[in-house]
Amino acid sequence: MGLYIIAALILLPLIEIAVFIWVGGLIGVLPTILLTVITAMAGTIMLRQQGLSLLMRMQSELDAGRAPGNEVMQGAMIVLASILLLIPGFVTDAIGLLLFIPPVRSALANFIVSRSNVVIVQGGAAHGRRDDHVVDLDQGDWSEKEEPGADAASGGGQPKISPWRDGPDDAKS
Repeated sequence: MGLYIIAALILLPLIEIAVFIWVGGLIGVLPTILLTVITAMAGTIMLRQQGLSLLMRMQSELDAGRAPGNEVMQGAMIVLASILLLIPGFVTDAIGLLLFIPPVRSALANFIVSRSNVVIVQGGAAHGRRDDHVVDLDQGDWSEKEEPGADAASGGGQPKISPWRDGPDDAKS
């Protein structure tokens, strides 16, 4: 897998440069630059429009008590599509525009999920090993106390830093 990533990082810029030269030769330099800027703006607009729609669908899934797994996958692909549109280049723009098409996103999501080992944990059942030096208290299990002997002139009535320590003044004695 790492070899594929390295190959993509090397080949993608070379392919983009070749396509830039080819498109620039066909339509000219200024139209090529303008087309690149327009696709970046289109990516921003499409992210805003489809991103807000996706957030509303995720909220409705959560309100119905269901895990928004598909919506999270769709959201990740929309973000990826927007990033690809913001990167200057026609190949990344084409891939980004394809990812904005819902059936393409669904097919890609199904492909990724079919090749993945997905584990869904609900209810916070798996927390891992607890640290022996941590005391976990609820809000009602502790309270702040005023320092003994404090008066109004010395800023009395200040709560202690911790209910288990005596505070900074008592540490000196």
